[in-house]
Amino acid sequence: MQLPGTLLMFIRSLKIFRSLAATVRHGDSSGSAFACMLLLVVLTTAAGGQASALPPLHLTQVTDQVFVAVGATGPPNYENAGHNNNLSIIIASTGVVVVNGGDNYQLAARLHQAIKLLTPLPVVWVINENGQGHAFLGNSYWRDQGVKIIAHGLAVDEIRKHGTQSLQQMIVRNRDKSIGTYVAEPDIAFEERYGLEVGTTRIELISFGEAHSPGDISVWLADQEVLIAGDIAFHQRLLAIFPDTNVAAWIESFDRMAALEPKIVIPGHGTPTDIATLRKYTQGYLQFLTRQIQAILDTDGGLAAAYAIDQSAYAHLDTFDELAAKNAGRLFQTMEMEAF
Repeated sequence: MQLPGTLLMFIRSLKIFRSLAATVRHGDSSGSAFACMLLLVVLTTAAGGQASALPPLHLTQVTDQVFVAVGATGPPNYENAGHNNNLSIIIASTGVVVVNGGDNYQLAARLHQAIKLLTPLPVVWVINENGQGHAFLGNSYWRDQGVKIIAHGLAVDEIRKHGTQSLQQMIVRNRDKSIGTYVAEPDIAFEERYGLEVGTTRIELISFGEAHSPGDISVWLADQEVLIAGDIAFHQRLLAIFPDTNVAAWIESFDRMAALEPKIVIPGHGTPTDIATLRKYTQGYLQFLTRQIQAILDTDGGLAAAYAIDQSAYAHLDTFDELAAKNAGRLFQTMEMEAF
């Protein structure tokens, strides 16, 4: 029996409420969780229980089986509906595999609309490439469709620890475009490798080690020599170094990824490209910044010198203005601590 749309939205709103209420129970005294609850109630009521009528996402064909909805390479915002990362699909003989749940319920629904224009096959798996909001918040839509979700164990830990906070931030940013979204944890967690057999298609989920954020994984289609790399690789936007990013480990992880020698790589952000391009703007950038900071430390320089590093060779990349100085400062502080 199919439930009426208004009842379905009410059920989803209860799920959102439970997710946000967890923040209050765990000591959020700022009132932000409660404010988000009220916002969702208002938005859901104003929408009359219906999601906004947004168009299907545009899919770029990579191979006969692989397509990608390329997200904006700038920060997420209301205009791009949080679609600032890549959402990939693999069409196998018996079903469709989606890589990344998306930033929110409605964005995932728009991806599903696009998939239905290509094939009548059902979506049978959703893979979260890490534990960041734009990788997992759209899980809520796929959970409601009965689709199984899988991620690395560290990504699942991130979702459990910070999922409600990511949801709050997305709601404030996306407003009415956040309707229906709640935190849905993956059904399956793995550590190093996990193989999916979908009809005659073999799909391998691989962790190459620490990279951009906890639980980063890549999806390898050996028969097609296509790698959906995720956030281990960047080329059109400057990568971000987080306070807990292990840059030395990321450099080594990149080498392990590149050893597969894929012909086509779909990065976490930006258009499909090749390993040489990704090496220049990911591993090459990390190595450059490491050398520059080591030189500063060798001459007893300070944090100000790190902020002043000339990174102009990367200034054409999106998010350069937002991230370049932060990256230098964070890596300097990490390497300075390691020197003691």
